[in-house]
Amino acid sequence: MTVIADSASLAEFCARLAGADFITVDTEFMRERTFWPQLCLIQVAGPDVASTIDPLAPGIDLKPLLDLLYDPRLLKVFHAARQDLEIFFHMTGAVPHPLFDTQVAAMVCGYGEAASYETLASQLAKARIDKSARFTDWSQRPLSDRQVEYALADVTHLRQVYAALARRLTATGRAGWLGEEMATLMDPATYRLDPETAWMRFKPKNPKPRYLAVLKEVAAWREREAQKRDIPRNRIIRDESVVEIAAHPPRTLDDMSRLRGMSKGFAEGRLGQDLLNAIERGIALPDAQIPRIDPTPELPGGLGATVDLLKVLLKMKCEAAGVAQKLVATTADLELVAADDGADVAALKGWRRELFGRAAIDLKHGRLALGLDGRRPKIMDVAQGNPAP
Repeated sequence: MTVIADSASLAEFCARLAGADFITVDTEFMRERTFWPQLCLIQVAGPDVASTIDPLAPGIDLKPLLDLLYDPRLLKVFHAARQDLEIFFHMTGAVPHPLFDTQVAAMVCGYGEAASYETLASQLAKARIDKSARFTDWSQRPLSDRQVEYALADVTHLRQVYAALARRLTATGRAGWLGEEMATLMDPATYRLDPETAWMRFKPKNPKPRYLAVLKEVAAWREREAQKRDIPRNRIIRDESVVEIAAHPPRTLDDMSRLRGMSKGFAEGRLGQDLLNAIERGIALPDAQIPRIDPTPELPGGLGATVDLLKVLLKMKCEAAGVAQKLVATTADLELVAADDGADVAALKGWRRELFGRAAIDLKHGRLALGLDGRRPKIMDVAQGNPAP
């Protein structure tokens, strides 16, 4: 097993792929001790060639590979792409495109809520994936033959997985469905880690302005520190401490040292004073700059039975279409649909509306009914008395 570790070999390999219709891509990275993922290995395969690329090799120029990844004529195929794409976005400030994510495609094609690569490789490529090297330290050199073989398997079998899913999407007319999902993956906003929006990661339920103001400033301070020092956020202060500080902001270093999870040494050091400054900024934040959260909508009473009916309808529609329910609607979505025909949820937009949303509204208003044909559930068109499509 060989690994490309020099610029000339990489340029030659990428030149062989330049005319391909697609490439499959995967990465191996480490993130346990850093804020930013440390890219350790890149695997790439075309229709008839595959290799691993060592981004840690001294002097290697990755430009030919990046040119390939950002070639708008070449389809890039990943499985569960988000973390891989985050790496390339952080490297370049842009997202590779166009994309095909086999995990999302599998959900559209009925392979479950989050089909693993091993499952798809087994079912669609008749391959067995050895995952014994999954938790290896990819930053260590040299890599063993077993590591390289494991890494290559993540892109070689992916070719067959992609081909099978693409055929199924075409046969079922769902290629456009996948395109809608890929738009989110290709949106740079998906990968931006702006300290000013770090507070949103906490999904706060407390609408009190001062709580949100302190949460915003403390979360932003921690995000900047973690990014600058390239260490995990929780190595600065833990999530639960951020929430506690927002709820009960200490005003002195002595008060801070009494908080659970905050040591006296931290409070008395540089970080303690910087954190106290962030708290004060939050307390003094002008009203116009305080973030707001939309209150949880007060749903009318008596919707339980309607939501239950919508759940049954969702299950029936998704089973008939071979689509993962999670991809179409969540329970929270169904609650909003039960309360409002115009709810701002994905289930009432695009292909989801065609598959489920329109029928959900018809069920609410008595134009559709659910019943049994023997032991089999069925959907009836009330006006015509016939099974609905």
